[in-house]
Amino acid sequence: MNAAVLIALAATIGNMLQGWDNATIAGAVLYIKKEFKLETEPTIEGLIVAMSLIGATCITTCSGGISDWLGRRPMLIISSVLYFLSGLVMVWSPNVYILLLARLLAGFGIGLAVTLVPVYISETAPPEIRGLLNTFPQFTGSMGMFFSYCMVFGMSLSPSPNWRLMLGVLSIPSLVYFVLAIFFLPESPRWLVSKGRMDEAKKVLQRLRGREDVAGEMALLVEGLGVGGETSIEEYVIGPTTDDVEDDDISAEKDQIKLYGPEAGQSWVARPVTGQHGSTIGLASRHGSMLSQTGQVLVDPLVTLFGSVHEKLPEQGSMRGTLFPNFGSMFSVGGNQARHEEWDEENASMEGEDYAHDGAANDSDDNLHSPLISRQATSMDKDILPTVHGSLTNLRQGSLLQSTTGEPIGSTGIGGGWQLAYKWSEKETSDGKKEGGFKRIYLHQENVPASRRGSIIFLPGVDVPAESEYVQASALVSQAALYSSELEKRHPVGPAMVHPAETTKGPSWHDLFEPGVKHALLVGVGIQILQQFSGINGVLYYTPQILEQAGVGVLLSNLGLTSTSASLLISGLTTLLMLPSIVIAMRLVDLAGRRSLLLNTLPVLIISLIVLVIGSAVKMSSIVHASISTVSVVLYFCFFVMGFGPIPNILCSEIFPTRVRGICIAICALTFWIGDIIVTYSLPVLLKSVGLAGVFGMYAIVCVIAWVFVFLKVPETKGMPLEVITEFFALGAKQVEATKEN
Repeated sequence: MNAAVLIALAATIGNMLQGWDNATIAGAVLYIKKEFKLETEPTIEGLIVAMSLIGATCITTCSGGISDWLGRRPMLIISSVLYFLSGLVMVWSPNVYILLLARLLAGFGIGLAVTLVPVYISETAPPEIRGLLNTFPQFTGSMGMFFSYCMVFGMSLSPSPNWRLMLGVLSIPSLVYFVLAIFFLPESPRWLVSKGRMDEAKKVLQRLRGREDVAGEMALLVEGLGVGGETSIEEYVIGPTTDDVEDDDISAEKDQIKLYGPEAGQSWVARPVTGQHGSTIGLASRHGSMLSQTGQVLVDPLVTLFGSVHEKLPEQGSMRGTLFPNFGSMFSVGGNQARHEEWDEENASMEGEDYAHDGAANDSDDNLHSPLISRQATSMDKDILPTVHGSLTNLRQGSLLQSTTGEPIGSTGIGGGWQLAYKWSEKETSDGKKEGGFKRIYLHQENVPASRRGSIIFLPGVDVPAESEYVQASALVSQAALYSSELEKRHPVGPAMVHPAETTKGPSWHDLFEPGVKHALLVGVGIQILQQFSGINGVLYYTPQILEQAGVGVLLSNLGLTSTSASLLISGLTTLLMLPSIVIAMRLVDLAGRRSLLLNTLPVLIISLIVLVIGSAVKMSSIVHASISTVSVVLYFCFFVMGFGPIPNILCSEIFPTRVRGICIAICALTFWIGDIIVTYSLPVLLKSVGLAGVFGMYAIVCVIAWVFVFLKVPETKGMPLEVITEFFALGAKQVEATKEN
């Protein structure tokens, strides 16, 4: 995990440069308008500041599609180059028009960084710390602003401050960013898999996770390439294979799925539950569907579905520790089930001369035939899908495949307590023929309440003999993303049957109309709009005035500072206040969760804004007014950066399928920038028309709407693999659509 943390930190230098640029131009414009005599031309002055916003908005419209085509890493490299060039041009800037061009280039760099860094981090981070790593952009952006204000404040103390030098310093950290992007940042493994570059993806994952065995996660990345598809929730009771379970709810032996622990000789079996012993997820799904049909509540069934995953699991120990570690247990090939193994070069060469080895980084679509899951020299049961070209993973029924040392091979842990497995499923057609295909299963242990537990379910805290322990598990079951019966004879390479590059297409606008993607876009676009209209720009604009009323300005003027220097120092202190709160958010975002943080921090924003409204509308002594306003502003900033600041971007980077993630993120980012422009330019007009109390009152109303929106529509995604999140969205959205049709 250390590698994932360092790579996330390196990537967020782009966000630090954004904060640096925003703070620098805020200070430098005071000197720019004097040199170019812009006191009588407020439009040009405003353009100098706003040109970066315009550039970011423009580049965002195409950044998603280009990143899906070229990759995430090249876009970050381009961003660093644009930052560097803009700094050089700003140092030169002989006139205001060249300066506007430089600001446009800086905006291009900002747009790429803000849009793609959260995507890059989400695609490289382990699920358990993905939220933590995705708060880095907020932290480094605020750090950049603070360092920039310190630099500009120091320069403002000189007899003749040089605004060109202030702006040009941007080139130095952008050069560091360029070097790190070239020599340190790897490409996103999910993007590599989507282009069929399996060997590169495996090496990147091994580096990110710090271990050799990444077979389970590699298979997960392949499964994430699909968009849409039918998904069902099944429920299992998991226990030792040696125990005889007599229960009418447990289906026949033929439907069992074998599970194996990390130690040789440990084995369990998953028996499908078909009766009353429902899992939390299954019951939540049915409960949410029934409530939607009856119209009893407005809460999205998807929220209920996600919430069921995050119920407290049993304490570590007993089967919990061995059967469901984050990374460690494996699913066997027993019970007509395909298995995952490492894709090493030896096994790749065993597949035959017709499989080209993945090695070159530039042949993204040419190396179509390298094995997805390598073949073992084992016997194959006759009822399993026949081998084509000798490359399909051989399956052996009812036994644990072991290495020469007797240890189990391969891990199917995919993070967050989830496990990935496959099973072969057949159904009879109308003409009497049998059609089959691989089914993908995402398994997650349930914490079933005691009132719903049968005698066979494991009870935490109760001494039960090991041989009679059972756990309840939910399963998301759907067709393997790349398997197609029409493609059986075309270079099959494992349970996915066909190499990703042969079957997956590029992103398509048609994919945006898939129910799950549409639902995710509603959540992403909605929360971005509400974030922008929640008042952060207005409070930032008004903060220097509030702090000046609190006596900070008088105190600083007594120290011999000019009004310009005092204003810059106040802005720097304001930025400094954000940093401890962001650190708290880093800790809580993966513990409390994204949804919980939003629901608990938004009320503080509402109260702070209401107090500011009262302070502006009611006459009170200047000391009381200044004190109340200062406390309200500080609370607003601290709680905004803990919740509504970083979480919208975190959510947007998690909820879209791999194939359309770039396009969808671009849509959400475009919403962000357009909202930013509208709020920034409407603020002076609103101040004149409804006054300060009216403006803060409007912001408070938006925050109330935002809380309601989060409560009704925004699910909890902490600790879940990205592919499982998108599967839940597809399932929940189709459930809602079916309810509407009925």
